Amino acid sequence: MKSIVLPLLFLSIPAAALAQAPDEAGDAPAIIVTGAGLPLPPGTPAYGSVVIDRARVQDSASGRIESVLGDVAGFQQFRRSDSRSANPSAQGATLRALGGNASSRTLVLLDGVPMADPFFGYIPFSALVPDRLSVVRVTRGGGVRAFGAGAVAGTIELASATRDQLPTFGASAFYGSRDSTELSASLTPDLGSGYVSLSGRWDRGDGFQTTPKSQRVAATVPAAYDGWSTNLRAVAPISATAELQFRATLFQDNRTLRFEGADSMSQGQDASIRYINRGPWQVDALAYVQARNFSNIVMSSSTFRRSLDQRNTPSTGLGGKIELRPPVGGNHLLRIGVDTRFATGDMFEDAYNANIVSNPATFRRHAGGNELTSGVFVEDDWTIGKLVLTGGVRADRWSIRNGFYRQVSATTGAATGSAFADRSDWEVSGRVGALYRASGAIAVRGAAYTGFRLPTLNELYRPFVVFPITTQANAALTPEKLKGAEGGIDLTPAPGVTLSATAFYNQLDDAIANVTDPLVANTRKRQNVDRIVAKGIELTAAAALGDVRLSASYAYSHSSVHAPGAAFDGLTPAQSPRHAASATIAYSPAQGPTLSTTLRYVAKQYEDDLQSDVLPDALTVDAIARLPVGHGVTLVARGENLFDATVVTRNAGGSMDLGTPRTLWIGINVTR
Repeated sequence: MKSIVLPLLFLSIPAAALAQAPDEAGDAPAIIVTGAGLPLPPGTPAYGSVVIDRARVQDSASGRIESVLGDVAGFQQFRRSDSRSANPSAQGATLRALGGNASSRTLVLLDGVPMADPFFGYIPFSALVPDRLSVVRVTRGGGVRAFGAGAVAGTIELASATRDQLPTFGASAFYGSRDSTELSASLTPDLGSGYVSLSGRWDRGDGFQTTPKSQRVAATVPAAYDGWSTNLRAVAPISATAELQFRATLFQDNRTLRFEGADSMSQGQDASIRYINRGPWQVDALAYVQARNFSNIVMSSSTFRRSLDQRNTPSTGLGGKIELRPPVGGNHLLRIGVDTRFATGDMFEDAYNANIVSNPATFRRHAGGNELTSGVFVEDDWTIGKLVLTGGVRADRWSIRNGFYRQVSATTGAATGSAFADRSDWEVSGRVGALYRASGAIAVRGAAYTGFRLPTLNELYRPFVVFPITTQANAALTPEKLKGAEGGIDLTPAPGVTLSATAFYNQLDDAIANVTDPLVANTRKRQNVDRIVAKGIELTAAAALGDVRLSASYAYSHSSVHAPGAAFDGLTPAQSPRHAASATIAYSPAQGPTLSTTLRYVAKQYEDDLQSDVLPDALTVDAIARLPVGHGVTLVARGENLFDATVVTRNAGGSMDLGTPRTLWIGINVTR
């Protein structure tokens, strides 16, 4: 593993030497530490990114980043639950209605580091605290830049808050419905010419009943949760143009789902170091390590005894990148880079006979493997007057190795299992785009791209049960491959007002889906289907009118599965709504009270590939109000789902789970 990460650090050293130049007057250059990455390339708007600023990131009624991402219509997790009441392994992120999948089809980055769990591919949303962030940028469609392999539905870039955005000391305390509490604090002192920021959050709650009242039994319990995370970030200058950024995050999340004893736990220890050089030879180099674990107990819905104990799923992720931007002239921005990601993990689980009072173990299971993806990429942005052309290509070598599945009888000791053949191959992907600024008020753009995503270790080797459905793994899964195109227009009809429209066509070949077995009741299996085609329109609008800010987003996505001969051929992919919309209005004067209200709508979607189980549409309203009382103290009131709309998050043959009901919070923020 050392051979993967260490070269990335050593190779960045020569670039640091390039920055050691005094200014023309011979004086020592000024040192300015930002804690941010390199500037965005000029061709970025060609791909139609949506930006959520810090003010909006902090104005979430739930205080959770997945709710903020809901501002981008078309963003979805595998299910509609947030990170307090969902099974963590179901929190995959996707865009553009490309089909329900618990693994992420969207690349999620924090300060350039991939956040997906190395084994499952889910995103640890509870560890991504909005107060720690500066900005969120969502780009729908395939990606080529660093870690672009895997970004088949798009990229979500999270950037940590910079020094000027962080108070030296900040703290908050909230109390909410169902005996919920949320405590957080941060300390950000300057340290020499740099700074250090230490922050933490702990939240817990008795939880709400995810089970409809008509389906509750004696063993039914609310979805209690209890989690914490802490984050250390340090930024230090090396020269006038170069700095080092270090980040370490520790988190643990405990939840109970549906039945007493159905407990899950996810935890992680992540660390990264990043070198940024803004000199003539710009450099962005980083290395990271992730240690994650997950456990989950499945209870029988008839006897309410353990049926499965997924007791331990340790996994490790290692990776890094180097991106160079050589000085090639004012009209070009050239990026050349390499990146690598390694993931390894194991699943240890015990099956039990839930029909016997003593609840004896029946089988011990162990599965796992590892994956490695290494790529090289080149991308260039060429500015020709009002026209910006951008294009890039990347080549990736991937491998899936050491895969196995073993099962041992707990009573006889008899063992069965398989060792799966190693696989490897090359994938080449690319993208091109154009942006033409016809005037200060009108810009038109177009883009085309390809991409791919490896199946996760979870999809390859781990079966799972969500009553009454058992979903089997499939070690023979092949990578998903995307090709797509889009075109759009951006308008600025008045100062502070922006409108944007995008039409897109995406085709995901060999899409990984949970396919119903026609021969075995209540059984699905992960399989590659021929393709999923998603086409539609995305609209966004924003306006800043004095003290009032407006933002809105709408996505129409017409998705269909092409699987000749299968029962679901021509149907809508699971977990893919046709319509999604979000709108926020905020009143935020420079002084005095502020108020923000958000409305979200998601059309009906289907739980399964055969469209037999419907998740009805849902309309929710959230709000947050702030009242400054002086001396850095602000009273805050938050309300989630104010009209207590019923949000169905799962429907398996009529067995349902529900999303967050009306939840009210009152709290206080203190900054110094």
